[in-house]
Amino acid sequence: MATSGNARPYFGEGFCKNVAMAKVGCFPLRNINVMKQRKRSLSVIASASTPGSIDTINGRKINIGINGAEAPFMGNKNTINESGVDAPFHAVLLGRFVEDRFVYRQTFIIRSYEIGPDKTATMETLMNLLQETALNHVTSSGLAGNGFGATREMSLRKLIWVVTRVHIQVQRYSRWGDVVEIDTWVDAAGKNGMRRDWIIRDYHTQEIITRATSTWVIMNQETRRLSKIPEQVRQEVLPFYLNRVAVEAEKNDSEKIDKLTDATAERIRSGLAPRWSDMDANQHVNNVKYIGWILESVPMNVLGNYDLTSMTLEYRRECRQSNLLESLTSSTAASVTEDSNNYMNRRPDLEYTHLLRMLADKAEIVRARTEWHSKQRRV
Repeated sequence: MATSGNARPYFGEGFCKNVAMAKVGCFPLRNINVMKQRKRSLSVIASASTPGSIDTINGRKINIGINGAEAPFMGNKNTINESGVDAPFHAVLLGRFVEDRFVYRQTFIIRSYEIGPDKTATMETLMNLLQETALNHVTSSGLAGNGFGATREMSLRKLIWVVTRVHIQVQRYSRWGDVVEIDTWVDAAGKNGMRRDWIIRDYHTQEIITRATSTWVIMNQETRRLSKIPEQVRQEVLPFYLNRVAVEAEKNDSEKIDKLTDATAERIRSGLAPRWSDMDANQHVNNVKYIGWILESVPMNVLGNYDLTSMTLEYRRECRQSNLLESLTSSTAASVTEDSNNYMNRRPDLEYTHLLRMLADKAEIVRARTEWHSKQRRV
């Protein structure tokens, strides 16, 4: 059960990275009443007086837009009850299994520090939410070993999951205060791979606003070599496999991404330096950080006037704090069809090919392809 976590040679550690992070906010239901009796500095109050009511945190209104008579975050309608009593804030962080435990579902509020200049969530925010949901999936499944992302059998063999490819499609970016609901599940990808998919919905409308898929393989943590999936590991994860795709085959970006060079790149941004805060628990650059560096070489007018609606990442090697990086970008042809009012059903207005590489030896870290739609045309 791979997760989008850490920046190993390809993206991050896998089967959903480990649980250390995910344990925060994942409390057994039997402890809720005990926690309610303790003094809290943060409370959540839900009012059921009006459908689509405004909820409050510490007395301040937030745009949740759900009926306070429900407790959608926990799947229990009586947890935040109709009398408006306050509930533990971590109750909204609890995920749960649905569809006979094949799908893991979690709800998030888009926070102020997760939005960009246009007050909507960024691509990095979406990737972080996908990563967090995957982490909590493996934690809740009970399969987590003592490694960062490994199952028990993998930990015994010093194996980790690494991601080779991620593709994400964004129909619409959520705004500050919106609530999103994320589903994730896993399935086999060939004989020695695993696929993890996600769907993000607007909680209030249940509209699917983002789809994502990723492919994972196993690597030996000490030798850094790829490995076949041991039968013991396969038997661990097999009960969680679900034969379902978030992105249909004909809409999935499965084509190879061309390599950029100094001669073919239109824009090059050099001297990008990872910071200590960019490191993950394995002392490698977190995969989400790559997105920001890739976009460093995109023209500013594109970032301001277009929405990033599709991104495909091919991970090739790991990156450490001591590495200096270069970001390369080049545009590709993009045509627009005029017979569709749905902007996601037409060709993108802009397409770019990207490369993130080492500054010293030009070794490739990530290849990427992005698609952009004009914000004006969307309106």
